[in-house]
Amino acid sequence: MSGPRVRIQTEDFDLGVEVAALRAGDAGVGAVAVFVGTVRDRNEGQGVSCMELEHYPGMTEKAIEAMIDEAHRRFDIRAARVIHRVGLLQPQDQIVYVGVSSAHRGEAFQACEFLMDYLKTQAPFWKKETTPAGSRWVDARVSDDEALRRWGIEAANAGTTGSR
Repeated sequence: MSGPRVRIQTEDFDLGVEVAALRAGDAGVGAVAVFVGTVRDRNEGQGVSCMELEHYPGMTEKAIEAMIDEAHRRFDIRAARVIHRVGLLQPQDQIVYVGVSSAHRGEAFQACEFLMDYLKTQAPFWKKETTPAGSRWVDARVSDDEALRRWGIEAANAGTTGSR
């Protein structure tokens, strides 16, 4: 894979370029699984006009690198990359990319889902939505903690202000 495994950035990313980077120079890649998250125009029944994401530089990248290391320990994957945008984003903007390559699709799918579940609950990001009622910090969801538990990882982030 060419390029860094983790990028935190304000600018958008090109899905085609990122998939090509996961396959670059590795003839053993037989599968690439990708998740791309986008900003929704609604959350909890209210319209969302924009979202602002903040992170802790250095800490965020280190936490995501550790997640990728764990994915390599758990699954037979060849490469993985996570890109997460920060700053002001609009509905339909791409917000996160998780890409995984492996020899076979099963491992790629599992590792991609594992990384997204881990990222959603454990990466230090803070999201603030702007709605017709004003701005609000987005709390973690119980369902996100439950998704991580199926991988054998306990988390209790739901209801903590300023979490993912």
